[in-house]
Amino acid sequence: MQRYLDEYQLLAPAGFYLALRVGFAFPLVEHNQLPADWVREYTALGLIVHDPAIAWVYHNDGVARWSELGTEDRAGVFTLARGHGLNFGAAVGCRDAGGAGQRSFGLFARADREFEPEELARLRSLLGAAHQAHERPRNLTAAELETLGMVKNGLLMKEMANVLGVSESAIKQRLKSARLKLNAKTGSQAAAKATMLGMI
Repeated sequence: MQRYLDEYQLLAPAGFYLALRVGFAFPLVEHNQLPADWVREYTALGLIVHDPAIAWVYHNDGVARWSELGTEDRAGVFTLARGHGLNFGAAVGCRDAGGAGQRSFGLFARADREFEPEELARLRSLLGAAHQAHERPRNLTAAELETLGMVKNGLLMKEMANVLGVSESAIKQRLKSARLKLNAKTGSQAAAKATMLGMI
């Protein structure tokens, strides 16, 4: 994830906000790299309900420059943002295939110029990749999740086998399978990812 964040910072040097896998109300992962003064003003004035970029990402997939959304800015959100060096921006949104499921979005800003078309395409590609990377695997078994929960709680392989009444080789197989499904290198990494995804 850090590699993506570094690239976002290069593409949006004035700041960015990223919300991945938004469920009913809150994102699974959130990164706010916008100026602290802007975040305070935005929050204090309750601008989220007036922000045309937020409205756009909740109703669209793809990418739009803030300048394209200016006619919808009746509350002057973009004008206020410019007071914090957020002169040019882009809104990027995506959701699960078929239009249902969870949504991810990002707001990206520059002080110097509009985003170039290839930069907009890259922001869209990065967001789509992050959205997919944080998708919950649906094929983990109850036994694999139970074993990952024990890893999370710090149990050793022998202890897990004893508690579950299975062999250590069965525990190793469960962990191997869970690692593959979660694209993790170690059992600890798999447990951490399952925790982040709200699976255990």
